[in-house]
Amino acid sequence: MDSKKIIEILEDWNLWKKEISTGIERTAYLEKIDEFIKTDQVLTIIGARQVGKSTLMLQYAKTLLKKGLSKENILYVNFEDPRFFGELSLDLLQEIYETYLEYISPKGKSYIFLDEIQVIEGWEKFVRSLNARKEAFIIVSGSSSKLLSSEFGTVLTGRHITLEVYPLSFKEFLFFNKIIIKEKLDIVSKKIDIKRSLKDYIKWGGFPRVVLSEQKEEILRRYFDDILSRDIIERYQIRNIDKLKELSKFYLTNVSNINSFNKIKNFLGLSLDTVERFSYYLTYSYLINLVKLFSYSLKQQELNARKAYCIDTGLRNVVSFRFSEDIGRLVECIVFQELMRKGKEIYYWKNKKHQEVDFVVKQGMNVKELIQVCWDLEKLDVKNREINALLNAMDEFKLKKGLVITENYEDEEHTEDKTIFFVSLWRWLLE
Repeated sequence: MDSKKIIEILEDWNLWKKEISTGIERTAYLEKIDEFIKTDQVLTIIGARQVGKSTLMLQYAKTLLKKGLSKENILYVNFEDPRFFGELSLDLLQEIYETYLEYISPKGKSYIFLDEIQVIEGWEKFVRSLNARKEAFIIVSGSSSKLLSSEFGTVLTGRHITLEVYPLSFKEFLFFNKIIIKEKLDIVSKKIDIKRSLKDYIKWGGFPRVVLSEQKEEILRRYFDDILSRDIIERYQIRNIDKLKELSKFYLTNVSNINSFNKIKNFLGLSLDTVERFSYYLTYSYLINLVKLFSYSLKQQELNARKAYCIDTGLRNVVSFRFSEDIGRLVECIVFQELMRKGKEIYYWKNKKHQEVDFVVKQGMNVKELIQVCWDLEKLDVKNREINALLNAMDEFKLKKGLVITENYEDEEHTEDKTIFFVSLWRWLLE
């Protein structure tokens, strides 16, 4: 590509000659980026499409300027700019870097942001070389967990650190809606606003642009289509597009349910191999997560059915056309998402009597926490069923405490030497 064309594209995205709006800062992520970049390793920012990775990159670039870094020492490249299409290659990546050095002439070590880098085949070789020469701090982003991790695993072992970005947490959601929670007293004084906002959070999810827009449903539908077309169909050259869409809608409609690949195969009329392959593609794109049954045997984990959770409840709701009747399952998704944000290793538990516990939180070799989600505790039989399952799991893992997340009910109950804590979802999300 001609160097003048390259610099023309770069000037549209960079801060060299103009101000660029970067929206509301997500300070927790910016602090993590600042911490990770000091290790002098390549920082990989991964997460679902439209979750805010590009915005975070530009926000961090602005924080660097506030600290006194020269504008010329920042290069941001968006590889999804349509003007690059048809030219995407390792050679283009090298040309972009050389053009930046020639036209902008940075002095000293630069910060290089490579956004949606996975579209460049062999990009990891360029990054490794640049990092080895210590010419720049490098931050790359991508929307495929599998693609980035496999490439880094083989080429950049020990030279990179990963930051996963998720849709807005509930606390961020409140902040985007101008409900500021700084201390516990704020939770009490703003309780009514918080509980009203929780309903919107469950219904529309936490994609930043969706939260700030009036055209929520339209945007979410476009996100769903983009994830399937760009991150799966194009990347993996899928021919059976209709079946892929059927499978993705099946998972989103049946969030929080346990389903085996064999059961799905029979339901959709697909081969077992196709169901497995398509399912993993959906997880690589972050559209869904498949949670395994807890077992100390890895073989048993692989053989047993999995629970599916979605990356965002808003995305799920516009695809499945269901909301109010599925509130309990959506709440379970919200809890799952929050546990993932906290970096927890998660499983579900089920015994031979078919009693279930929603979340088994494992740390190292040990189970540290058991969490049951029970939105409606009004029915005595439902409450007893959920508590009995939790108590049996506590016996198995030798835990003295268990947690039940509810809509409003808050209390603690003691059974022999065990204590079960009941906490409302909104409070758990904030505390």
